[in-house]
Amino acid sequence: MNKKLIDFVRDTYQTNDFIPLHAPTFAGNEKAYVTDTIDSTFVSSVGKYVADFEKNIEIYTGTTKAVATVNGTAALHTALYMAGVKAGDLVITQALTFVATCNALFHMGAEPIFVDVSKVSLGLCPKAAEEYLDSNAMLNSDGECIHKSTGQRIKAVIPMHTFGHPVELDELLAVCLKWNLILVEDAAESLGSFYKGKHTGTIGDFSAISFNGNKIITTGGGGMVLCKNLDDGVHTRHITTTAKVPHPYEFYHDEAGFNYRLPNLNAALGCAQMEMLPTFLKQKRALAEQYKMLFSGSDFQFVTEPEYAQSNYWLNAIICPDAESRNLLLKETNEQGVMTRPIWQLMHRLPMFKNSLRGDLRVSEWIEAYLINLPSSPVGV
Repeated sequence: MNKKLIDFVRDTYQTNDFIPLHAPTFAGNEKAYVTDTIDSTFVSSVGKYVADFEKNIEIYTGTTKAVATVNGTAALHTALYMAGVKAGDLVITQALTFVATCNALFHMGAEPIFVDVSKVSLGLCPKAAEEYLDSNAMLNSDGECIHKSTGQRIKAVIPMHTFGHPVELDELLAVCLKWNLILVEDAAESLGSFYKGKHTGTIGDFSAISFNGNKIITTGGGGMVLCKNLDDGVHTRHITTTAKVPHPYEFYHDEAGFNYRLPNLNAALGCAQMEMLPTFLKQKRALAEQYKMLFSGSDFQFVTEPEYAQSNYWLNAIICPDAESRNLLLKETNEQGVMTRPIWQLMHRLPMFKNSLRGDLRVSEWIEAYLINLPSSPVGV
């Protein structure tokens, strides 16, 4: 199977050079729009492409308000701030995630509670979240969710749509409603993914998207906060632009804000990439189908989208039958210049989160032990 995989990937990408996990594709108006930005001299956060990029995301996702930021972590930090997460709060999330999810909490002075993920979505499991809360939480007289052991407020739930596969959002919303928690979606990897016909990031009150160089579209670095409520969106825009009150020449800031506004130069790249997104999605779904056929009948399980969702298949993945085959596949593919990688180490194994509260993580540990990501760049663009 390892040789079949290497031969398949090389034949697919038609190269004997190193094949990365996910490379950006620039096949549209990227150079024209970036050059236009340079010619205009408006390369920083003031310029028409920033507003155009936000509007493109609003139209595509169906969100009420989109606010562009310098990167996905800044978007998530802003989303959590707008959700009312404060220092000392606890936030339920998954240990099976990229570290940015937890870094945003850390720098707010908040702490994660790690609960397990679902084998169906690879994302936060509603049943695991509910079981943890039923055993460890209570509602106080003000209706706040309080951790019984620590006395800390549990404020929010952050599911991450792992590799673009949407989590079970209706069930998570029900948990949030029962426990008076705010749902903040980490949709960093899921632009182009839909949950029961609705774009990811539009179900929770706030969400964050990433446009890092390895995402399905890129602005080089960049992110976006999606807001369900218009007033929240206006306020989000305000605080990400240093909370400066508009004035022809005076500098007055009415609250502590962030300098998180996306530069026009990056937004120009994003506008061109958005024009290519339908093509990228089509090509990536075709690639996923080919991978699925390649592994059909083998001991390797290809990770498919949940039946309730349409995934962008940002990163394709397989579950290996055992540790020996996983390690051998990683070794042989990477030695042959075909990049594969294991999933992230679980967050509670990292030194800064080793003492975090957590529930039973047996599914997360199983996925960590056996999952491998495969080259997933769009093909044929």
